Amino acid sequence: MPSKGVHIYAYIAVPGCSIELSVPKQTITVNELNRFWDGTMEVEARNIDSFFNKKGRFTFKVFHNGNLITEQWIEVNAITGNASGGTMESIAQTPTIFHDDFVISYGLYEAGPGYEVLPNQHQCYITISPNYANWIGNVAPPDSDQENKPFHRLVLPAAHDVGMNSMENSSALLQRIGGAIVGTLVDIRHFAWICNKLSRPAINLLAPDIIYSLSITQKDSLDAMLQIGARYFEFRPAHLHNVVIPTCTIPDRLYFMHSAIPGMPYDRFLGDVINFLRAHPTEIIVVQLRWDGVPGDCCAPSPEEKQEYLSSAIEAHANGEIEAGNLDDMKNLTIGELRRERKRLIMLDSVDSLSTYTDEGNATMDGGSIVDAFPSVLTADNQRGKAFVNIQCQATATNIQKALIHSIVDTGVTKSVLLSTKGICDSKTLPWCRDNVLNACELDQLVVMMNDWIDGATADVAVQLSRQRLDR
Repeated sequence: MPSKGVHIYAYIAVPGCSIELSVPKQTITVNELNRFWDGTMEVEARNIDSFFNKKGRFTFKVFHNGNLITEQWIEVNAITGNASGGTMESIAQTPTIFHDDFVISYGLYEAGPGYEVLPNQHQCYITISPNYANWIGNVAPPDSDQENKPFHRLVLPAAHDVGMNSMENSSALLQRIGGAIVGTLVDIRHFAWICNKLSRPAINLLAPDIIYSLSITQKDSLDAMLQIGARYFEFRPAHLHNVVIPTCTIPDRLYFMHSAIPGMPYDRFLGDVINFLRAHPTEIIVVQLRWDGVPGDCCAPSPEEKQEYLSSAIEAHANGEIEAGNLDDMKNLTIGELRRERKRLIMLDSVDSLSTYTDEGNATMDGGSIVDAFPSVLTADNQRGKAFVNIQCQATATNIQKALIHSIVDTGVTKSVLLSTKGICDSKTLPWCRDNVLNACELDQLVVMMNDWIDGATADVAVQLSRQRLDR
C-alpha cells in the first residue's frame, strides 16, 4: 500500500519534558535527555480508515510534567505524499515557542518524491531547551570565579545569515520591479544556468518562493534568536543593488545582504541588539562585519558611515549603559572586565578567523563531509594567530546543482532546500561538537558554533561547552 515517510529529529534538554509523535495507528514517545534522537514514521494508506480520503495527520505534542504545552500537525497524503493544512504549512508558521523557562524550536520540510539527491521523506526537527536569554550570566555569574575567566573561553551559539529571517524587504522590492531581476539578486552557483532554462514568466511567477527557498536561513525574530541563546552574529551591511535603486520603493539604507537580496536593516539590527543587552545586563554579544559574497554593485559602507550607524544606535538605545568593544577587548579581557567597562557589544570588522566552512565540504545533503572536515581544519597550527574559531554546522545545499534545479522547479514555502538538511546535519555536527570541541579547540581562542534556523540544541551544546571550558 502507498505511504509517505516523515523523518523526525528530536533533542530534549529540559527535565520533565517529552515529545509524543504520532501518525495514524502509531505513536512514539521521546523523553531521553540530551540525546540526539531520530526516527522515521510512515503515513500508510492502509492505516487510514477513509476509502476516498487518504490523508493522515502527522502530529507532535510537547508535554512538561504531564501537561500539554503545544500540539503541531500537518496532513500528509499517503498516495501523493503532499503535506498541507495544519499548523506547519509554511516556514513562517513555525516560530519558536517560549513557555515559562523553556523554549521549543521546530521546523518541517515538505519532501517530494526524492528527486536526485533530495530526500523522499518529510523532515521535521524539534528541540526543547532552557530559555537561554541570560545564559552567560548563569555560567559566569557576577562576582564568581567564572566571571574572572577570559571571555574567549566561551563557546557562542551563532545564527548564520541572521538578517535573512524575513521576506519583508525582498517582497517589497519584487512588488515594484518584478521577478525578472531575481537572477541578478541571487548569486548562487548554478543559478544563472538554471534561470536561462526557464522562461521569464516562469521566473516572475516563482520569484518570491525562489528567494524564500534559497536565501531565508532563519525564521525567528532577532529577539527570539537571542533568547534561544545566540551571542555571535555576522552581518553584511550594504546598500541596495545599483540596478534596483532607481525604481525601488524601500529606502536605500544599509541592509543585511545575501548576495544582492536585502534582509534586515542594519540600524534595526543594532538597535535591537542594544535593547536586548540593556534588558539582560550579564550578557555579551559579538558582531562581525564582513562582505564576502556581496556583489560590488551593492555599495559597501565607508568607515565613516559604519561609525555613524553604530554611534547613532548607541546614542538612541544605550542610555549610557553600553559601549562598543573591539578585538583586543574580546581577546584580552575577562567576562567581568567587559561587564564593568560596559563593553558588552563587541564590534569586529573583517577580522581573520578560522572557519570550518568550504564550498565543497558544506555542499552536502547529509552533513557527512562537514563532520569529516572538522578534525583536519581544527588543528593547533590552523588556529594559531586567528582571532577566533567558527565551526559552521549548516549545509549549503544550494551549491549542489541537482538539488538546486529541483528545488527551483518545485519551489514552495515548505520546500526550502536549505531546510531539507537541517535535522540530518544537526544530528551529526552537534554531537561531534559536544564530544570534540574541548580537545580540538584551543582554550585561548573564542569558539563560535554557527547554524541555520538557530535552535535549542545548538545553543545547549554551546552553553554546556562554555561551562566546561570555564572550569579548565
